Amino acid sequence: MRLADLAPTAARLGCPLPAWFVRVDAAAWSAAAAAATRLVALWGRRDGGGGARVSAAFVFDDGLLWAELALAGGQAYPDLGPHFPFAVRMQRALADLSAVEAEGAVDRRPWLDHGRWPDSRARSADYEFVRVEGDGVHEIPVGPVHAGIIEPGHFRFSVVGEKVLRLEERLGYVHKGITRRFTELAPVEAARLAGRVSGDSTVAYAWAYAMALEDAAGCPPPPRALALRALALERERVANHLGDLGALANDAALAFGLAQFSRLREDWLRLAQPAFGHRLMMDAVVPGGVAFDLEPAMLGRLAAQCDAFEPVLHELRSIYDEHAGLQDRFVGTGRVPPELAARLGLAGLAGRASGQAQDLRCDRPWPPYEALGVVKAGSAEGDVAARVGVRFDELFESLRLIRRLCTTLPAGVPRRELVVPAAPARGLGWVEGWRGEVLVALELEGARLLDCHCHDPSWQNWPVLEHAVIGNIVPDFPLVNKSFNLSYSGHDL
Repeated sequence: MRLADLAPTAARLGCPLPAWFVRVDAAAWSAAAAAATRLVALWGRRDGGGGARVSAAFVFDDGLLWAELALAGGQAYPDLGPHFPFAVRMQRALADLSAVEAEGAVDRRPWLDHGRWPDSRARSADYEFVRVEGDGVHEIPVGPVHAGIIEPGHFRFSVVGEKVLRLEERLGYVHKGITRRFTELAPVEAARLAGRVSGDSTVAYAWAYAMALEDAAGCPPPPRALALRALALERERVANHLGDLGALANDAALAFGLAQFSRLREDWLRLAQPAFGHRLMMDAVVPGGVAFDLEPAMLGRLAAQCDAFEPVLHELRSIYDEHAGLQDRFVGTGRVPPELAARLGLAGLAGRASGQAQDLRCDRPWPPYEALGVVKAGSAEGDVAARVGVRFDELFESLRLIRRLCTTLPAGVPRRELVVPAAPARGLGWVEGWRGEVLVALELEGARLLDCHCHDPSWQNWPVLEHAVIGNIVPDFPLVNKSFNLSYSGHDL
């Protein structure tokens, strides 16, 4: 079904991607869920009258629909779990934050509420994990505090010997109240908070937020700013792939790979400092454009770095592909077949490695991507080796895009002033970050933020990780986990 047929009264939003907003009743909410090809995000808020408003971003063939359902006090909304399994966790988080329940939901356990909040929904701090019983079955609890510097998350393995029968995750340990904090900041200043939702995706979040605010304000950025944003976004993609490719080799006992990719990533980040003002390019994207500009000499340095990296990366890929020990650990490990990936809604990089050919830069290109002809990476194998292969393919494509952006950068100003409207307005930002699609939806009232929701693709992918590890041995979990490399911070808001 096409979006235009389902919601003929929907209002077109001003963001560069095809997106609409519509207020729905419960029946239309359920119809949209049944007809949509994908669910991107679910969120909600209490309103001043004792009721609540629940929103969902549904994908259709011809665009994205932001559907809003108004609820009276104590009223529930139709469960999205039967259509989109990963929505169950978002529904649990929404119940914790807004006391709004999904009607008929099977899993009502708290998610962000760990039993220590005032008026906690959790009966105690003890979480009701699903138990696996049988001869020889035992549990291995891992976390939430880990030996490394990663953020906290609890992983409960049910195993026989070293074979994993089940994994259940408990996250939500880094809930920071970001959604509430947005409403306490001026809309333009809140862009800095958006860029800190997930530090490894600061450009993606800042761009999605800026796109949403520019949509609400009716203030598109200049072409030069869009090209500079794309350049920064592709450099962010490269930086993360470099880091993960090294870490994956290290988890498979190939320290050489970690050393080489760490060296490359450090060189990559060092050049970002003089070019963008920050190694991770934090605060480089701002509402109305970008906070930096690049002179021809710096553009030449950025392009030259791509030229220098490419042959080295080809050589490293050959080493990875021909290393028997590495391939023995990668091939067949943590496999998510395409049919399972489709059923569970696996998204982004991990989805593309399991036959889910979705990339906003190709499928729904926004400026400047509609002129760049991005080549989509993908595989149907769905294992660690496939996710490594997709990362290499995306590295080379990003290097090509960066070189092209450096040589075709439009003239003009890198930023124009954005005036926040006093009248009520809403905006949507939708960007393909390195991990997957990042969505920001915001509402303005009286020139202030009434609500702002940021969505990380890790919501879709954390539940799939539980399936990917089934049948593998416990020592392979770090490999499987790193091949996804999901966000705790962006997931727990």
